[in-house]
Amino acid sequence: MNQIVDLKEYTDDAYLNYSMYAILDRALPHVGDGMKPVQRRLAYAMSELNLSYTAKYKKSARTIGDVLGKYHPHGDSACYGAMVKMAQPFMFRHPLVDGQGNWGSQDDPDSFAAMRYTEARLSPFANLLLDELGDKPVPFKQNFDGTMKEPSVLPAQLPMILLNGTSGIAVGMATDIHPHNLSETVDALVRIIDTPDADLDSIMEVLPGPDFPTTARIISTTSEIREAYAKGRGSIRTRCNYRIEGNLITITDLPYKVSGEKVIENIAQMITEKKQLPMIEDIQDHSDEHHPVQILIKLKKSAASQAEKVMAYLLSKTDLETSHRVNMNVIALDGSPRVLGLMGILHEWLQFRVDTVRKRTENQLDVVMKRLHLVDGMLTAFLNLDEVIRIIREEDYPKASLCESLGLTEIQADAILNTRLAKIAKLEEMELQKEQAALNKEKARLEKLLSSDANLKAKIREELLSVRDHYTGKYESTGRKSVLRPDEAASAAGIDLKALAPADPVRLVISRNGYVRSAKGHQFDVNGLTHKTGDEHLAHCDTKSNRDVSLLADTGRVYTLPAGELPSARGYGEPVTGWITPEPGTNWIGMLDPSQSDRWFVSGQDGYGFIAPKAAFETRAKKGKVLLNKAGTPVMPEAINDYTHVLAVTTLGRALIFEIGQLPELEKGKGVKLIGTKKGEEFLRAELLKEDDQLLVVTDKRPEAGVLTSEQWAHLISEERAKAARKVELPGQHKRETVIDVKVVR
Repeated sequence: MNQIVDLKEYTDDAYLNYSMYAILDRALPHVGDGMKPVQRRLAYAMSELNLSYTAKYKKSARTIGDVLGKYHPHGDSACYGAMVKMAQPFMFRHPLVDGQGNWGSQDDPDSFAAMRYTEARLSPFANLLLDELGDKPVPFKQNFDGTMKEPSVLPAQLPMILLNGTSGIAVGMATDIHPHNLSETVDALVRIIDTPDADLDSIMEVLPGPDFPTTARIISTTSEIREAYAKGRGSIRTRCNYRIEGNLITITDLPYKVSGEKVIENIAQMITEKKQLPMIEDIQDHSDEHHPVQILIKLKKSAASQAEKVMAYLLSKTDLETSHRVNMNVIALDGSPRVLGLMGILHEWLQFRVDTVRKRTENQLDVVMKRLHLVDGMLTAFLNLDEVIRIIREEDYPKASLCESLGLTEIQADAILNTRLAKIAKLEEMELQKEQAALNKEKARLEKLLSSDANLKAKIREELLSVRDHYTGKYESTGRKSVLRPDEAASAAGIDLKALAPADPVRLVISRNGYVRSAKGHQFDVNGLTHKTGDEHLAHCDTKSNRDVSLLADTGRVYTLPAGELPSARGYGEPVTGWITPEPGTNWIGMLDPSQSDRWFVSGQDGYGFIAPKAAFETRAKKGKVLLNKAGTPVMPEAINDYTHVLAVTTLGRALIFEIGQLPELEKGKGVKLIGTKKGEEFLRAELLKEDDQLLVVTDKRPEAGVLTSEQWAHLISEERAKAARKVELPGQHKRETVIDVKVVR
């Protein structure tokens, strides 16, 4: 009979089981040996195949076959990928696999050959994980089909969790732990053993930060690294190594996990597609077997003095400077996933090592006791040799008789009965006495070691220093690869690319349909330009090629265009939608260079306005940002600079003048009312003027009825804005004509 199961409960249980499997058996490392299950199984399978660093290389496919068939029933490509990373010196600070053949490159770590073409064996560092397995100091468990056993964790003699680091993604959690220097890590452990109450600051005196496989510089400040170590979360910033010789920049090393090929592609894209960095003449990759990273950036000779600024910009915009996330999520000793800080990992591993050494010592003591038991029995037999011979010759059950007559155990009796006659000699007796003395001495040593944790930690301290002295100098340099340079921590993000580009005068043109183009020089005649059918000239703006210009839409939004990226005026131009994303149905008002003034007069056709700072026109968003809202169609803003007053005019030719200071300064908004109107009268326009400007008066009979000097338009000045418009008084013979407009004489 089929059992009915609630679907929600079933899916919850199934997902929980899968999640825990992914966390504990796939993605997260154990704090003890610092390895994920697939890495542990690879190392163990290779040791079972006797692939030590002194053995001959063996086909990688053979190793992968053993791992999949015996311990890790998953995909061969994923398993081989894990093995490859263990062999790549640019991925593992202390590689555990010694590979022969194509194992990928720093430029393209995934360019390794198939497993049928490569060969591998364990590296010397793998001994630190496998040497003590013979003493069985760690628990073993059944493999996936129950036919053999595998270690649950390897008896690591050093904290590989810190030495090689790791990264992985599970369900709902991830881990990112970075590599560290062997000597510094040992010094940190020794300091904890010597001073159990040592704090993080004390430990960071000997372990100041990660040490990546590449020699790129770590530029995080000490406080940033300390915060990451304290919380187990944070980030570490690294920067490439480079040198500048004249107009040539040579990049000699890249940050951890950064591909030189992708960096070159990124820079080339910036130059060709985004039309940035015009001062770069060429970029080449001269990397080879002897120089894994050798990227040459050649600047134009005229830009040689800007090399440092160019490099600073590249650091801010490419992976030549990058941040590495820190998330010290591990499987702790209690079997649960947990985020630990540096101190937590060091203390957990030290406890793991104490437990491992204790178990190793107990097993060694057990072996000594068993051998001592046999030696004691053999010496008893030598002391009673005639009786032993008699019993063997005469008794039907010599084993039982030996036990009863000489007080031996069955194990001792079996050993005596299995001894060859040639061994019954005076010389053998003397050898047994020497062995008994040595065994008793070893027994005393092991028992003393087990008598307290202090003795165990003293032993661990001695072994740590011995391992450090053995491996440093012989297999690696004692110094750091990643030099700490917190003095370079200031980010290069503040470098303005436009300050590096040539500042050539250009005239930018926009058509009514939104096509933009750029002409060299401010004297270019825009009237001579041709447009597509149905299109016409709308506005132009004089600026420089290294600046951004602002484009104003009838929706009140403002957009930013890079002057240096716009196409030449020789053609029809290109639509602005190649740089920005305006709202459907947008019409353009015009464009301006915000850098021409720190303050701008902004107004709409409904007679409201305000003062906007330069920043109000600057935006990186392709969708632009609001400048004027709820104000109808805006008019082109004016740069305030030396202007002191605002002239507001109505449709009846009446006007009002007030000081600019009466307007509020806003980043965006509707603004305030500029002029009061009466019935049948509407706002016409607003302009800026100076105290000595003249006004041109337009009447119903003539376009230039007269010009008003500052003394003649003084009656239009109001101490407050938004007051009722005032009648414009005409000079001389035009007094009887009807004023229809007033303009500032430019």
